[in-house]
Amino acid sequence: MEGEELELHVMMFPWFAFGHISPFVQLANTLSSRGVRVSFLSAPANIPRIASLSPTSIDIIPVDIPPIEGLPPTIQSTSDSTPDMAELLKIAVDDMKPQIHTLLTKLKPQIILHDFTHHWMSSIASPIGVKTLYFSVFSAHAFAYLMVPSRTKSLQFPPIGFPHSSSSLDPYEAEHLQYIFKSFYGGPSVYDRVVSCMRDCDAIVCKSASEMEGGYIDYLSSQYGKPVLLTGPLVQGLPTGELDPEWKEWLDGFAPGSVVFCSFGSETFLDGTLIEELLIGVVLNFPKEGGNDNDGKTKLKRVIPEGFKERVKGRGRVRTGWVPQKHILGHANVGCYVNHAGLSSVMEGLINGCRLVLLPMKGDQLLNGRLCGGEVMKVGVVVRRDREDGRFNREGICEAVLEAVRGAGGGGCDRWRMFLMDGDVQDRYMSEFIQNMRALLNVDEKCYPPFG
Repeated sequence: MEGEELELHVMMFPWFAFGHISPFVQLANTLSSRGVRVSFLSAPANIPRIASLSPTSIDIIPVDIPPIEGLPPTIQSTSDSTPDMAELLKIAVDDMKPQIHTLLTKLKPQIILHDFTHHWMSSIASPIGVKTLYFSVFSAHAFAYLMVPSRTKSLQFPPIGFPHSSSSLDPYEAEHLQYIFKSFYGGPSVYDRVVSCMRDCDAIVCKSASEMEGGYIDYLSSQYGKPVLLTGPLVQGLPTGELDPEWKEWLDGFAPGSVVFCSFGSETFLDGTLIEELLIGVVLNFPKEGGNDNDGKTKLKRVIPEGFKERVKGRGRVRTGWVPQKHILGHANVGCYVNHAGLSSVMEGLINGCRLVLLPMKGDQLLNGRLCGGEVMKVGVVVRRDREDGRFNREGICEAVLEAVRGAGGGGCDRWRMFLMDGDVQDRYMSEFIQNMRALLNVDEKCYPPFG
């Protein structure tokens, strides 16, 4: 009707990894709460968990993963797979192109937000009038360093024009990140997938804010010659409900701010030697290795130094698998958070007022350490490591924890906590994001900042 805006229908399709699915769900919930219709695609095995994360009225639609030789049909997310199976899962995603085309034709969304695995999305969406938005769940800093057309394979040095030209990686980091150029099973490399997505989409979407990463956002936009839309940091806020009695009673026995919580996420793994170097209660997960020996508790017993549990009894706890991380971080007696520099983990630590110790392990985490630990945000202490092989030791861990609790590397903590907890900031970014999506559908509309 005249004077009324047409319903905005957005489809979302993240990569089958919960480190990707969760930010998509966060965005879906926020959009849905503002009247945007959201259709959310994922494999059937992932849907119960997605539904548990989404109390809003998003439409969760199952999609079938095509059979691929060597990929068990039970593997529907990377949390259930070996690294090799994860690569096969990417090949299976490439075979989903006809299925997704059918869904787009049937459901007729105006926009689809997709992930890096769907480098073919624009080729099927654009001809039928669906706008494609590539949604990066990583920091703009990481993508500006790694995923731009001017990037060379010499990863130790930044690409031409990078905002901080003095930035460089350690040799072990550059060697690890060479993975982005590798092809597995004849499929495109991660770099080729990402660059294709950003080159061919109608706009790039970043889960960030100009106050945090303005220079890197501008660099991405200039490299690709297209707008970068910002959702804001999509912080979930402080947890509701009570901490499990098991954890509350234990944490209550310590002084305020005196407990160090150490967790490395659901898909980051440490080998036995490195586990021995951690000093205080560690929450660990172990990769699937095939066969029947997938019991994390069994593996943990093999690598914990003899007598360790007795030495820390009453002072520390070791737990495998899931723990109520958000509630633990929110306990007044937890004062320091040792983590892998995943952006979601860093944000959770910040909003709960924890001092941060950063121990990046892989991928974008290595760049996040620089973004959060010194170059820009200054909210944490990065653990000292060997520049050639990346090894760290207990002295380095202890040193970083002591520096963090004494206030080093935390100069920006209060500032960024206030920023992240400011509801007006998130409202502004989300209003502009929705306006900019509408502007994409009508080129005559005004383009709001930071649309470009």
